[in-house]
Amino acid sequence: MPEYIWGRNPIMETLHSPRQVKRILFAEGQREASTLAAILQEAKRQHIPTEKVARARLDQLSRGAVHQGCIAVVEARAYATLDEILAHAEDKHEAPFLLVLDAIQDVNNLGSLLRTAEAAGVHGVILPQHRAAEVNATVIKTSAGATEHLLIAQETNLTRAIDFLKKQQIWVVGLAGEASTEYNQANLTGALALVVGNEGKGISRLVREHCDLLIKLPMRGHINSLNAAVAGSIALYEAL
Repeated sequence: MPEYIWGRNPIMETLHSPRQVKRILFAEGQREASTLAAILQEAKRQHIPTEKVARARLDQLSRGAVHQGCIAVVEARAYATLDEILAHAEDKHEAPFLLVLDAIQDVNNLGSLLRTAEAAGVHGVILPQHRAAEVNATVIKTSAGATEHLLIAQETNLTRAIDFLKKQQIWVVGLAGEASTEYNQANLTGALALVVGNEGKGISRLVREHCDLLIKLPMRGHINSLNAAVAGSIALYEAL
């Protein structure tokens, strides 16, 4: 079943990714900005059909989201396996660097974390298959299209996935406010999987118990917690 991607940057990133773009819809009567011209040119180069439609049609497809006058019809996302993620790291001759997201609910947090993960060179991201935000068009737009350059796995059982990683000699580190070790005091070099938990509840008990180490960010002010995307991004760059 086809999916939709909207927004100029996400569409351009998708055009430069392995994901197949079936066609691109443009709003009638809009001024042709340089970004739109670039999308049209790339679509023509790849022999991807384009079509001008009423803006109301784009509004309907995007369910009222900001689409910037263009929507791409793409093939359904193909999720990666854990073996494929580890093979990707091996192909780059790098120690595996993974992000595990435990029940992130907010699509904007998910998109921001995926954008940071791609920028930081993470080899793959592991998401739970249930009770978490899905990688939808809003997530893709928030990530600025970074999702299209990431290997993303969906696992039915995160603790089982973590145990698999540990058997591959990957150090699993969870970000938790109650941890005794601050993030800049931990050794985050080498093969690493960073676990970021739910916005309200944090990492679930079972996942926490399967981590090799828990770390926290120091809170010096009156506010005692950070947004999940911000906290995860800080920890990712500390590990980089």
